[in-house]
Amino acid sequence: MTDKLNPGVARDIGRRIRALREASGVSLSRLAQVSDVSRRMLTQIELGQANPSIGTVDKVAAALGTTFPGLLGVVDHAPPSGVEIWSTPDDSWAYLLRAVETRDLSVELWRLRLVGEETHRVTPSAGAPDSLIHVLEGRVRITGDDDRAADVAEGHTGTLAAGTEHRLAALTPVAAFLRVVMVPRAHP
Repeated sequence: MTDKLNPGVARDIGRRIRALREASGVSLSRLAQVSDVSRRMLTQIELGQANPSIGTVDKVAAALGTTFPGLLGVVDHAPPSGVEIWSTPDDSWAYLLRAVETRDLSVELWRLRLVGEETHRVTPSAGAPDSLIHVLEGRVRITGDDDRAADVAEGHTGTLAAGTEHRLAALTPVAAFLRVVMVPRAHP
């Protein structure tokens, strides 16, 4: 499974969360209450001792009035190759290539690669519209939480329905794809 952050990214995000929390005068207890992430987990994230899922970071970011890309500092300033968010020993990986934000929405462009039997879990974001994947190499199976599946071939685009958890898997030895994600921004 590929839903945990690279340790370096997790440490950077933890430092940024702490800095934003302290700058805004929010206590750990208050952030835990607003984000629905336990105080213990928040402490571990801030100290770089936890490897949270992207979904957990999204909750904390929203509670702080920012986004996952905002915590990484890649909104409109991403390096040309993006930021490696996670990777596995089998050479599956995900890069956040670029993000732009409006007052109401964060639009993220990701490039992912799945190798062999590895899968990637996509959790829904409240209020988010459908997202898209465009397969660059191989073939990808999208399986929803209702176990319905759709296969997307190289050069084609598939939809991940909003409000549904999905599992993405390679149907070929290697599958690479782009994913466009739109995340509603919380307004404090």
